[in-house]
Amino acid sequence: MSEWARWLIAGLLSVVLGLLALANAVAVSIAIVWVTGSMLLLAGGVQAVIGIRDSGIWNKLLSVGLGLLIAGLGWSFMRNPLEGTMSITAVITLVIAVAGVVRLFSAFRMRQTGYYWMMLVTGSLSILLAGALLANFLQASEKLLGILLGVELLFNGAALTVLALFLRAHSDEF
Repeated sequence: MSEWARWLIAGLLSVVLGLLALANAVAVSIAIVWVTGSMLLLAGGVQAVIGIRDSGIWNKLLSVGLGLLIAGLGWSFMRNPLEGTMSITAVITLVIAVAGVVRLFSAFRMRQTGYYWMMLVTGSLSILLAGALLANFLQASEKLLGILLGVELLFNGAALTVLALFLRAHSDEF
């Protein structure tokens, strides 16, 4: 099988998986939170165990305490994945809102340039998106992670498909 065909198959598979993720956004969101929780549980446990061997009582207490806190967060995500989706959605919403505010401030500093309007529009849209997420927080938190993963898989699939077509058209150059 040629290289471009392998990339095409990977791209088409990514598109199919993206469509499946979008069709099952709630289940995918819960799976993402569960996997995140298991990783946090593992990382926190490892940090706590390694922290026991730290030198100095304060280093040991800080390292073990932080490890136990991370492991506790992971355990909480795994036991209550729907609440975990709400926590992660809250963080994502906060990041989007802060990014929008930063872009608005940047826009006003760029008033005399040609970049002002683009920065103003993107900052405003980010703030509107954060507001929409907050206004529909319960519904958004159930589906947001699955939708984001599905959209990313679609974009990835499109990019891989374009790469495959490029490689097919230019196979003699590589």
